[in-house]
Amino acid sequence: MTIDVVHQVAVLALDGVYPFELGIANRVFGSAGGRYRIRTCTVDGAPVRSNADYSIAVDHDSSVLDTADTVVLPACDISMALDGALPQPVRDALARIRPGTRIVAICTGAFVAAAAGLLDGRVATTNWYEAERFRRTFPLVRLDPDVLYVEDGDVLTSAGAAAGIDACLHLVRRDYGSVVANSVARRCVVPPWREGGQAQYIEQPMPPSPSASTAAARQWAMENLHLPVSVDELAERARMSERTFARRFSDEVGMSPGRWLIQQRLYRARHLLESTDMTVDRIAGEVGFATGTSLRQHLHEAIGVSPQAYRRTFRTAAMATG
Repeated sequence: MTIDVVHQVAVLALDGVYPFELGIANRVFGSAGGRYRIRTCTVDGAPVRSNADYSIAVDHDSSVLDTADTVVLPACDISMALDGALPQPVRDALARIRPGTRIVAICTGAFVAAAAGLLDGRVATTNWYEAERFRRTFPLVRLDPDVLYVEDGDVLTSAGAAAGIDACLHLVRRDYGSVVANSVARRCVVPPWREGGQAQYIEQPMPPSPSASTAAARQWAMENLHLPVSVDELAERARMSERTFARRFSDEVGMSPGRWLIQQRLYRARHLLESTDMTVDRIAGEVGFATGTSLRQHLHEAIGVSPQAYRRTFRTAAMATG
């Protein structure tokens, strides 16, 4: 396969950078078969200290931001942004980013993006642990602390650590379709997408019966999405009352059983729209929606487009690079 146009990705390592988050872009985008060129830089090309017990040396300075199609801001020491401003060298480096460049802020990288004014008026997220501090510091940002990641125009922000992987996989999927994204996920040994939001990771008291889980019911539902699965049936399979099941489900997944079922049906429908020529009505039946109209309504509510428009976008991306 020949890649005619390689997407340019620049990763900016700032003081106190988190090594795990710094490596996400290279690991995910670098597994996409040469479709991305990734260059890691610091403000001036000099080594920066990490939040671990070592410093990190790079081969580039911030001049690589001039030509980047995507700029990644990994988690870093947020003390530089807590007064709502940034050190002038960091601000100067970010000013090199061209208008329209896609920006990805992973975890507390959102503090840097917000302090640079890149998130004003936008929906954004960050690690739940820092959500209240973020909200106080940046009141102009519409913070959603419940999601794993959120995309608002050309800016995408994610929650902590592994959510950065979710966000980068989402971008591979947007750029090149689900076939390429699923291949990247397999190489990285991670799921193509994860269920729920940050609520399932927030520290909270353990439920009184930790051995009772909704996991088996969820697994059964995933294997039988083509059936008219109901919440009552899932509760029965979990051997719980519907009320207990709904509460336990929300604790574990971060959303209601009904919302989760719709989400899983839409995930499957989107995959079929991207990878098959099935009609909308047939796909609706394959994923458990009663009619094609129901699928159209739910998909439009979720992502704002029709099945046909979605198929045109992602089939075109996949076919152009296949």
